[in-house]
Amino acid sequence: MKKQGVKKTEINLLDLVPVKNIRWEKTEDGLVVLLKPKFQHPFFKKRLLPRLKRPYFKVKLDAVGSFVWEQCDGKQTVQEVAQNLKERFGKEVEPLYDRIALFLQSLEKNRFIYYEGFKT
Repeated sequence: MKKQGVKKTEINLLDLVPVKNIRWEKTEDGLVVLLKPKFQHPFFKKRLLPRLKRPYFKVKLDAVGSFVWEQCDGKQTVQEVAQNLKERFGKEVEPLYDRIALFLQSLEKNRFIYYEGFKT
């Protein structure tokens, strides 16, 4: 995550606002499945994806990941998402901030989310 004129060490993850960047669907049991396109290049996305039987890789999330994913609505900060997560799951998600930081960093690295106002 980079913002013009701001050093990476000055950014506080808890103040950022995560936004979903890819398509997703919900299963019958309430878990989230992320749909990552098999091709990223615009030419292949336009020409090949519509012709493929399975144009997406499916990434299945557990209950905690599904809850965090649904909270990434572009309105709540990571701090608010963490508090909602703690209220919902309690001690099951401890260490809370380490766990949510690793999960969101993984989502950002794979370009599943971005942070409002920041370029990756």
